[in-house]
Amino acid sequence: MTNPRVRKIADRIQVTVAEMLERRIKDPRLGFVTVTDVRVSGDTQHASIFYTVFGEEEQVAASAAALESAKGLIRSEVGKQLGTRHVPTLEFIHDALPENARHLEELLEKVRESDAQVAAAAAGATYAGDADPYRKPHVEDDEDE
Repeated sequence: MTNPRVRKIADRIQVTVAEMLERRIKDPRLGFVTVTDVRVSGDTQHASIFYTVFGEEEQVAASAAALESAKGLIRSEVGKQLGTRHVPTLEFIHDALPENARHLEELLEKVRESDAQVAAAAAGATYAGDADPYRKPHVEDDEDE
């Protein structure tokens, strides 16, 4: 479980960075960036900022370069907003979770289609032998004793 103070700092950094990207950073390379998560080290010296970019691989690369060049400006604003003695170093990490989720959804859809084909093929099928192929022990009545 994370320290509540560290979680509060991470939340404040996430809001500050998102507002900066939306309002103050005017880099044309910056695409449609969404800050998905911020993780701050226990000593609050380092912040990892996870983000996604809507678009193709070129937009992802251009946005990464824009974030790297704006890192100083963003860090100074984070320092003003936090009001702490030490401002954490910022590291921007492209969050691959949405792409992985999309890939998993595609795989699940293929499996659903395959299951539907198997179910359709098995719809009119009958057992090769008896419906219950297991032998049952002969049960005698208890009245004989």
